Amino acid sequence: MTKILVVGAGQMGAGIAQVAAQAGDAVLLNDRTQEYIDGGLLTIDKNLERAVEKGRMTNEERQAALARIQPQLTFENVDVDVAIEAATENLEIKLDLFAKLDRHTPQRAILASNTSSISITKLAAATKRPALVIGMHYFNPVPVMRLVEVIRGIATAQATFDAVRDLAIAHGKTPVEVRNFPGFVSNRVLCPMLNEAIFALYEGVGSVEAIDTVMRLGMNHPMGPLELSDFIGLDTLLSILEVLYDGFKDPKYRPCPLLREYVDAGWLGRKAGRGFYEYATPGGAIVARNGAGAAVGAR
Repeated sequence: MTKILVVGAGQMGAGIAQVAAQAGDAVLLNDRTQEYIDGGLLTIDKNLERAVEKGRMTNEERQAALARIQPQLTFENVDVDVAIEAATENLEIKLDLFAKLDRHTPQRAILASNTSSISITKLAAATKRPALVIGMHYFNPVPVMRLVEVIRGIATAQATFDAVRDLAIAHGKTPVEVRNFPGFVSNRVLCPMLNEAIFALYEGVGSVEAIDTVMRLGMNHPMGPLELSDFIGLDTLLSILEVLYDGFKDPKYRPCPLLREYVDAGWLGRKAGRGFYEYATPGGAIVARNGAGAAVGAR
């Protein structure tokens, strides 16, 4: 059994805590407030309840998994083997967290980040244990998606990589080693495509429905790029594109002005109840396409 601290009880952190607990690990779920932690625990409980209803696990297994997750408002002097940071995609926030994790976790503990784009080497430099710092990028929704990108920083030790690879496998995932470049592989390929779809909307090439239908039916994508952007979170997408743009200094990664405008408006996608689509409730079902900006034209 591995003792794991998950920092961040949002969509990703809750998912990581769930798969770890289901795999038999002891999990401490941390966030800034009890409200955030309770929200994460509620999400996990609902996910496991659906799994029971679908016959994927027994109620006893559900109760055992929930019992392995303990709320943790502070991570000072915690005894864990691995800490997985799943905070918002912001460099300064993550640097601060890694400095604190370095001070308050055992010196043997591996410090992993679920970052989808930020340099692992930068995060490791905030600690006194760079050999034990690594990227462990799960995909959303974590309980469903099989992939974990495993990213070494320049100083990451082989033993750290081996341990995290084995942990991902124990969580039922397929680990893939990628190099420490902005966006790694997944978001370096995906996010420019999503951004280009937003440019197509911004320039009036097609409506929300037209763009998503072309990519679903023409490219056999399970979800159109604008709906997927809403699912990821438009603020997260913007942050990743800014990391790519800053890291490569290449204009092909420049975020679309319409994306910035939506983020400025607080239209962050599914989690906010509005993005390129409108949702019955934050995180709920689509009820309408958001027409704002659908025929804006280049400005």
